Amino acid sequence: MNWEVIAFVVYFVLVIGIGVYFFIKSKTGGEKDYFLGGRGMSGPVAALSAGASDMSAWVLMGLPGAIYFAGMSKIWISVGLLIGTILAWLFVAPRLRTFSIASKDSITIPQYLNNRFLSKNVALQAVCAIVFIIVYCIYSASSISACGDLFKTVFNLTDDGRKTAMAAAAIIIVAYTFLGGFNAVCWTDFFQGLLMLAALMAAPIVAVIVMKGAGFIEPTHVLGDNYYNFLSSGKLDGPAIITILSGLGWGLGYFGMPHILVRYMSIRSKKEMKRSQIIGILWTFLILAMATVVGLVARRYLGDILNDDTKGLVFIRLVRDVFPAVLAGVLLSAILAASMSTADSQLLTSSSAFSSDLYKPLRRHASDKEVMWAGRFVVAFICVAAFFIAYIGNKSIMDLVENAWGAFGAAFGPAILLSLYWKRFNYAGAISGIISGFVVDITWATTAGRMILSEEDAIFTGTLSGLYEIIPGFIVSLIVCVIVTLCTSKPSKEVEELFDKAVAMVEQEDEA
Repeated sequence: MNWEVIAFVVYFVLVIGIGVYFFIKSKTGGEKDYFLGGRGMSGPVAALSAGASDMSAWVLMGLPGAIYFAGMSKIWISVGLLIGTILAWLFVAPRLRTFSIASKDSITIPQYLNNRFLSKNVALQAVCAIVFIIVYCIYSASSISACGDLFKTVFNLTDDGRKTAMAAAAIIIVAYTFLGGFNAVCWTDFFQGLLMLAALMAAPIVAVIVMKGAGFIEPTHVLGDNYYNFLSSGKLDGPAIITILSGLGWGLGYFGMPHILVRYMSIRSKKEMKRSQIIGILWTFLILAMATVVGLVARRYLGDILNDDTKGLVFIRLVRDVFPAVLAGVLLSAILAASMSTADSQLLTSSSAFSSDLYKPLRRHASDKEVMWAGRFVVAFICVAAFFIAYIGNKSIMDLVENAWGAFGAAFGPAILLSLYWKRFNYAGAISGIISGFVVDITWATTAGRMILSEEDAIFTGTLSGLYEIIPGFIVSLIVCVIVTLCTSKPSKEVEELFDKAVAMVEQEDEA
């Protein structure tokens, strides 16, 4: 346990050190540097940062646990995420980067949507910023809570000790985000992404080696009839179809996830974009594949010692069993990495939405430095709010976080896609689609009872109400975007020229 403590402390020192480094380095930088890294991200850093900010502790605890307990029928969400990330890297990332530059060098998603239509009306930015702050407070709370759960499990802490651990995690996260901004977040995400992948690859390989040893006694394990079947019932019936659709629906979230989309915008060149696409897709594939392998191997190695309530501990149990303490501490730090890499990205995105899309329009003469510091204080405020949500919350917070992925995808996904590919798309269609997608998503989630169900029931329930809310929300948002756009005035000549200019820039980069 002492070696595990040392490993965690070293990890915390490293991430804070990165924040201090970029704080010193960027003292002369402004708003664009703090919130978007000056559009200077390299391909590998942007790719792993996008991946690490996407994959939270779920990929180390939730997915392996589900596979361990119920088998391959739980893999559909991974398939949906993989398809979604491939489509996003290929069809959204390159165009969004170029379009955001053409749209007055926008540095946030709300700012991009507003500038894409050359609108002086800040209503769209305000709506987006408010949604960001509310949802990301809850989202960040889940990551802080996951850190508390990790320390409680590893070090056998009491509930009070868990809350102290959550406070420590919150302080660490806000420290390097507050100091270093986007550069610090991306570089910590880069190393955290490597650590997550190394942990997921090492654990099952070493476990298999141990199992092949002469001294290993295989424990009792009773597998269901369809454990290795992609369909829980072994046949393609109604519940199976709902399960498949709900899992695949998770891929729609990538088109509207703000903290991932800004990574696309930060890449410095077309050449680096191509590197990001390859690395980002490969990293996601390996992460999801190895998380599945961990669950399968753990069932053979650990047997039936974990149940439905404790299945989320499967990665922790496997790592602590097959590795010496010091290596176990390093690999368990991957869970911290998964939680913190998601939380820091959410904090910074919320901060940029507030400072650039609410604060700056109200104080039009504010300097970049003033806006940047306003953003820093919002980071601290949101982290404090997230901590208290985690402090007083219970399991339902995790369910609300799952809803957040659907809410962002349903609200912003159609608007982002149409803004990149439809010249006729207008401001009225965008704001109507965002609001309608968000409302339908939340209404469906509440009606289906997802906010109070367990993780497994919420994602894989076999009733129609169990259909993941992102699907009806996304469809309604897309329809509303199109109908409202066609029923209102065409974009102005200047807006159409901006679209043509952005398309020409994309074509020029493709030819270069």
